[in-house]
Amino acid sequence: MTDCARVAPAKPRFGSGTQEPVISQTWHIIVNDRPARVTGDADDPLVFALRNELGLVATRLGCGLEQCGACRVQIDGELAWSCTTTLGDVKGRQVTTLEGLADDPLMTALREAFARRNAAQCGYCTSGVLMAAHTLLVGRRGWTRGELADALEGQLCRCGAQHRMLAAILAADADG
Repeated sequence: MTDCARVAPAKPRFGSGTQEPVISQTWHIIVNDRPARVTGDADDPLVFALRNELGLVATRLGCGLEQCGACRVQIDGELAWSCTTTLGDVKGRQVTTLEGLADDPLMTALREAFARRNAAQCGYCTSGVLMAAHTLLVGRRGWTRGELADALEGQLCRCGAQHRMLAAILAADADG
């Protein structure tokens, strides 16, 4: 769903020395069960709209290549990378960020388990890991450590806190 296109100030093309108009659109999307309006091109990454236009900064940009998971969100309940998901991709779909799960009992249990086990060392990847863990535990309970480690393979923690994160997720799974 787009409103009308508007022309932004012209930007020079790299090396061309000419000015070409940049076309942006207004996108009506649903974020955390609320309608939101963001401006950008259809191929702009969702993470930029979430952070820069909507102020939802729990979603982070790490690699931009679907390799670290810091940008993970849920789209229609499924885990997705917001660094490569575009505004055009979320047209008419429900986007859920960590902020949108603030009052969710399972997310509360996960956050408490992370705090008890000091599972977030630097914290950069934590929101993506929490989103992935939430999606996994909503879909199924009773994970083994090996299954969970395999399922979270797309989440990268550069600090090496994975073993504490796995312990926290397993504890939240067992408590649930």
